[in-house]
Amino acid sequence: MNVESLIAAHVRGMQPYSPIVPLDVLSQRLGLPKDQIVKLDANENPYGTSPRALEALAASRELHIYPDPDQTALRQALSAFIGVPMEHILCGAGGDEVIDLLARAFVEPGQFVVDLPPTFGMYKWEADVLGAQYVSVPRRRDFSVDIDAVEGTVRTLEASGVPPKLLFVTNPNNPDGSITARADLLRLLDLPVVVVVDEAYIDFSHEQSLAPLVRERNNLVVLRTFSKLAGMAGLRVGYGLLPLPIIKHVWKVKQPYTPNVAGTVAALAALADRAWLDRTVATLVAERTRLTAALAGLDWLTPLPSHTNFILCRVGGGRQARAVKEGLERHGVLVRYFDREGLRDAIRISVGRPEHTDALMAALLSLG
Repeated sequence: MNVESLIAAHVRGMQPYSPIVPLDVLSQRLGLPKDQIVKLDANENPYGTSPRALEALAASRELHIYPDPDQTALRQALSAFIGVPMEHILCGAGGDEVIDLLARAFVEPGQFVVDLPPTFGMYKWEADVLGAQYVSVPRRRDFSVDIDAVEGTVRTLEASGVPPKLLFVTNPNNPDGSITARADLLRLLDLPVVVVVDEAYIDFSHEQSLAPLVRERNNLVVLRTFSKLAGMAGLRVGYGLLPLPIIKHVWKVKQPYTPNVAGTVAALAALADRAWLDRTVATLVAERTRLTAALAGLDWLTPLPSHTNFILCRVGGGRQARAVKEGLERHGVLVRYFDREGLRDAIRISVGRPEHTDALMAALLSLG
């Protein structure tokens, strides 16, 4: 029996998602202790989790109890934090779970999902998992969104009788850190499609969140995460802000016990430690400015303007971006390279602590 033939055909043909290699594995591969590796490849918050959150985790005595399936305390706290009624809030095991829930609630095999690459790879992965038709409207060379092209694509699909279900827009965008203007986002909301605005990095920008608009725009979904702002990537807590006609159906396809108790405890404590969150963001934004200036001092790197906790750099001077990434890795400095259209001449560098910037610059200079 060829058991592999029983796997769904679209799954057999899809490419797996390429996640970051764990620090333990990299330590073994590089032959370096973990504390000698400078990890700037995954946009993690180098200052970690709020001390108040760590204390709450240490004091928790309910890790053996299933979490509240209604996420009552966390949704109440988020409502106060962002000013949106809790009825519009749904939490998950990271923003990735909320993306998955939206995709499963809306998309059937063969239906259309619109994406704006280069961007976060999870949207395409979800379309592939569900056997959806993935439609890309590429960003311009400067990573700005071609709004006219998006409108034309959605209208064409609508006229064909198979309108797209979801349109994903990361704002600020990953991996380049650019902003899509609010006026352009509002134009997209006039289209006959559910617009999912992923605001995972908005805390590092001066942009206003679209979150309050979910109360009046029934085709807007906003995604947020604790991974970047609160340094909780390892605890997997994210949330979506959804219109009431949508959220009631998304709850139906959600497994009951996420986020887990540890993630919930830490998230509640982090939300209560607003001063620490604000200080950490300000520190990272200041280091982003310093890092950008340092990178611009190398004549073969061009750092792009960023509104996030990372910087995308075009690699020139006859060098190959992949070779630069591998050269830095040999020095124990990890950055991200994407073997994708529009990104093969670039590396993405997360903003770390000042000592991480110093180590990165020393390694870059050593490459000659």
